[in-house]
Amino acid sequence: MTDISNHGTGSSGIIGGLTRLHDAVFGAITAATQSWFVPTAARFTFASVSFLFLFISALTKFGGAPFGLGPGDNVFSQMLGETFWVEYGGDPSAVPAFMTPLAWAGMYGELLLPIMIVLGLFTRIAAVGTIIFIFVMSYVDINFHGLDAKSVGAMFDGQSGGLIMDQRLLWIFLLSTLVIRGAGPLSLDALLAKRKG
Repeated sequence: MTDISNHGTGSSGIIGGLTRLHDAVFGAITAATQSWFVPTAARFTFASVSFLFLFISALTKFGGAPFGLGPGDNVFSQMLGETFWVEYGGDPSAVPAFMTPLAWAGMYGELLLPIMIVLGLFTRIAAVGTIIFIFVMSYVDINFHGLDAKSVGAMFDGQSGGLIMDQRLLWIFLLSTLVIRGAGPLSLDALLAKRKG
């Protein structure tokens, strides 16, 4: 009769061998990718999925003085949706004065922060700023643009098409990864760190 005690859960058995193989293979992968893969992949994915959306959206808000670098005529309709037309008659000069600095901040944040993330320049700060911008954008979409419940989506609903709870939750996850891990070695942040050191 064959003794199978060493073929089961013992350290020299099959499971022990598989555990050692697993640890060796994935330990080598982790060691080879730990410093660069996650932050670089997060920035690449952000560039592919979110960058152009935010960049093009920002460009549609420009057009005002001076030199077309200020808020354009449609910035308040994008910010306030139907409220801009109903309460302010579509007249930018009728919008309360405190909205103008918000428009400037939103326009330039939406334009510059994604560029900084893609380049890996002050990435952690840019990622935090973009997370805040996404929360504000989502609030505006729901409260001023009348986004319906299906478009908003819900967590754990078995559907993957919700604009806010699915798409933007994934954006925030990518950005949170950059806040925690930084831009990685293939970035302007890394070049600046080398020059300082």
